[in-house]
Amino acid sequence: MDHLGVLSVFAAACVLGVVMSQTTLSPAVTITTVSVNVTTPTMPGTTEPSCSALNTSTCAACNPGTHYDNETLLCSCCPDAGLCVFPAACLPCTQGFYQPLTGQLGCLSCPSGFFSNFTGSPVCRACSPGSYNNNTASISCSACTPGFYTSLPNSTFCNPCPQGTYCNSSNCAQCQICPAGSEALQVAAKQCTPCRPGMHKVSHQSICQICNSGFYQIHWGQENCDLCPENHYCPSPDVNPIQCPNDAFCPEGSTAPGYCMETFFRKAGETCELAPVTIALLVIGGGVGLLFIIVLVLRRKKDNDSELSLARTPLLRKDRPPGRFYGIPCDAEPVYAGW
Repeated sequence: MDHLGVLSVFAAACVLGVVMSQTTLSPAVTITTVSVNVTTPTMPGTTEPSCSALNTSTCAACNPGTHYDNETLLCSCCPDAGLCVFPAACLPCTQGFYQPLTGQLGCLSCPSGFFSNFTGSPVCRACSPGSYNNNTASISCSACTPGFYTSLPNSTFCNPCPQGTYCNSSNCAQCQICPAGSEALQVAAKQCTPCRPGMHKVSHQSICQICNSGFYQIHWGQENCDLCPENHYCPSPDVNPIQCPNDAFCPEGSTAPGYCMETFFRKAGETCELAPVTIALLVIGGGVGLLFIIVLVLRRKKDNDSELSLARTPLLRKDRPPGRFYGIPCDAEPVYAGW
């Protein structure tokens, strides 16, 4: 059939038809669509046909996930861009691209955090938790490396595990708290390290804690510390309890031995008692004190007597007029008559 015959067939087919309307779907990802100008190609050796005079009832819009091929001749008689006579004139979107609408001239690239790993996709898929991508038109997502995580879908980056947590595998959606007796002092930790001797950590804590005073722990990776036993003392939490000396006291939880006061006291069982020299000193001191009190009392009494004598002296020395008794002065010496 020559070119003239082909045009006759198209003309006969276009007499009865009308153009099909374009169907529109809601986009899966909102992205601005760029319009493409399409020119209707002509057949070699012929003039451009008038589509208004041809039958266009067989024209169809490209399905979602495909776009219009402006290089095929099969759509040359369709008046509207994106409408093709045969489905072969529609091309599928390549990997990393999508198209949610019908009758479009091109495909859209998947945004960051989304991907498309097959052709002809009407939507892009979101990266799952534990994975990410930060490029457009991606065909896959990258897994978070050990020590990093992301708990959200369609992530564009991964976060480092905070202090006290770890992730020892890839594709972590969340980090794990270090188990009891271990810790992670740095961010983005891939594993936990055991607590050192003298330290401990329970499950809900983030880092290891130093044992309290009077407790000890000599092993690695322990959850609790032990109380220093009786008759022992623990000067440091990372050493074994030390035996208490015979002349000292060491109750539970002792950090150092307790001694009686040297020279004056000595240990007697669980208490301190007076030493012999202390008893002798107390006796001597008591005697000296008693003697001092006696001397003080006697001296006080003597002082009182002296004060009383001084008070009576003016009365004793008062001049009195001479008196006469039977014609004899009072101060005259007695005379004996001799009988």
